[in-house]
Amino acid sequence: MSGRWSLLEPRSADVTLRAAAVAEGLLDRHGVVTRGAVMAERIVGGFAGVYRVLSAYEDAGRCRRAYVVEGLGAAQFALPGAIDRVRAVAPGRHEAGSLPSAVVLAATDPANPYGAALGWPVQADDVASGHRPGRKAGALVVIVDGALVLYVERGGRTFLTWSDDADVLRSATTALAAAVRGGVLGRLTVRKADGESVLSPRSPLGAALESAGFTATPQGLRLRG
Repeated sequence: MSGRWSLLEPRSADVTLRAAAVAEGLLDRHGVVTRGAVMAERIVGGFAGVYRVLSAYEDAGRCRRAYVVEGLGAAQFALPGAIDRVRAVAPGRHEAGSLPSAVVLAATDPANPYGAALGWPVQADDVASGHRPGRKAGALVVIVDGALVLYVERGGRTFLTWSDDADVLRSATTALAAAVRGGVLGRLTVRKADGESVLSPRSPLGAALESAGFTATPQGLRLRG
């Protein structure tokens, strides 16, 4: 059968041990565990079940309860090292003349907070374009300095954007082009962004894609791996 497989230890029948393993896995995977992150993983028992274990871990000094992410309430639990790393990072802290930091992720990746710990940002053209972001298999997000900038629908033909800043878009499209050239994504042919053709001279994304190496074709802007 296709897919990625690994050998796991036999599942314990002890409910307490299983709950502890789930809590430890969430802390290890997310760093900062919030209600939204737990709900996105569809954990049996929901956040209430995990909360009891994390509270006990806090009492034992194994994790900390902290107001780490603004707007997500006080019920946030994190490993001490995760809190230190969050404190060390501030949006926009890049050298003068350099592009902001960008990362390309699968929309379903636990490292993508949007649609889980964070709601999807409002996109004025969602209704007009007929597309809405979601944690869908095959879709991608490009996050720049922690903010969602691009949402790539499965197949890569349709994009949603949340910035028209030239440097931010250039950083996002450069990261996307690197993923294509590195063989991670294969060929991309982008046709529309926010409901309009990327070949339009009015498209800020089209200009950024071309600067990243995408070339114009009758179907749209294309880049091969």
